[in-house]
Amino acid sequence: MTTDAFFEPWQLRAAFARSLSDMYGREVPAYTTLLEVSHDVNADVVRARGADAERLGSIDRVTAERHGAIRVGTPEEIRQVARVFGAMGMHPVGFYDLRDASSSSVPVVSTAFRPVDREELARNPFRVFTSLLVPGDRRFFSADLQQRLERFLGSRTLFGPELLALADRAEADGGLSGDDAATFLRLATEAFELSHEPVDQAWYRELEAVSAVAADIGGVASTHINHLTPRVLDIDDLYARMEARGITMIDAIQGPPLWEGPDVLLRQTSFRALAEPRTFRTPDGLVVQDSLRVRFGEVEARGIALTPQGRARYDAAIVQGATPDVWRETFPDTEAGLVEQGLGYFTYEVPAAAAGPGALTREPIVYEDFLPRSAAGIFQSNLTEEGSKDASQAGEDRDADWMAGAVGRELFDPFDLYAAQVAASRDRAAARLGVDPESLETPSLGDRSSTTQGAQA
Repeated sequence: MTTDAFFEPWQLRAAFARSLSDMYGREVPAYTTLLEVSHDVNADVVRARGADAERLGSIDRVTAERHGAIRVGTPEEIRQVARVFGAMGMHPVGFYDLRDASSSSVPVVSTAFRPVDREELARNPFRVFTSLLVPGDRRFFSADLQQRLERFLGSRTLFGPELLALADRAEADGGLSGDDAATFLRLATEAFELSHEPVDQAWYRELEAVSAVAADIGGVASTHINHLTPRVLDIDDLYARMEARGITMIDAIQGPPLWEGPDVLLRQTSFRALAEPRTFRTPDGLVVQDSLRVRFGEVEARGIALTPQGRARYDAAIVQGATPDVWRETFPDTEAGLVEQGLGYFTYEVPAAAAGPGALTREPIVYEDFLPRSAAGIFQSNLTEEGSKDASQAGEDRDADWMAGAVGRELFDPFDLYAAQVAASRDRAAARLGVDPESLETPSLGDRSSTTQGAQA
């Protein structure tokens, strides 16, 4: 970085995604293999399908695309996360409750930090799925364990004052100069590296008996990237190629099945969490070597964003089982069918030579968000133990309003963001044609009351 350059939030975001990817590749070599296979698959898909392969984003965007996942323990920590990501033009979007989305013990609620404007997403769509521990949930933690856990979490510092000060300045000034940008990126990347400090063995194992996720959050004095996810255009081909290279994948691809109709929402899979050497301090003060399985290599394939009606159908289909037959009964097998039934989000453009509204062209909007059951399924498939969960106890209420308060910022609703993209495209088309936007016949965006982002997916 040159000292006189100025880096806007999107440039900081793109540089951070690259820096994080480089760091994670050094720490988890199998991740580098995942990137290599992803690039090979994407290149083959583009050669085979041509322009159709880029219907949900250019190959340049898909190649650069990543989402990360981190876990923190307190509202103060997630507020600091919001400051760091706010410097990069990333905002909290959606609320996800993973506590009931899996049979195993995953005592967290989550949001995702990402760009929200169409232009910003096109520049770099980096996202970070951020989970927050719920120590007061009695299904997982006794009152005594909650007290000790909160005391431990309150004593640690995840993000230093220099990083937070630079983040605040970047957000206020719309970016940072070269030297400050370089320092910000270095400190932000270091904040998510795996610590080599000895782990308190007894404390970690006590939390691990409740939940491996809880131990990963509250059993250590730092946070780290759990996975960094590339996007692939054919996830089934990637799965087979990774297995052929001798890398053990989880048992299934999470989300919709492979079928002949339009790809919708999100499909995810990963290689299994690796046993990585870690240093532990035993109760008698000895420092010993052991291993932990907390980081894994996720990969995703993204489809069309669904309206509330479409999401309701998806939720119902997942309950029946994500099989091709269920999908054929649930969804139309063409994009036109999604439009006619008001199930998918599409933007509308006027071709250069168009003379009237009938010439509108339709483009699908890519799904930029996450699915609670898929996320929990990925977490669960990479755990060594199920943990413990007392279903007879009452849970602790958490919802989108609570998360907005914890983060200290507006929590964007994904459905609103997609609907706004559709409305803006309709307004642009109407202006181009010189007609009233209401005169354009585009599909209804649907009744918001039919589902909510918090629903299990």
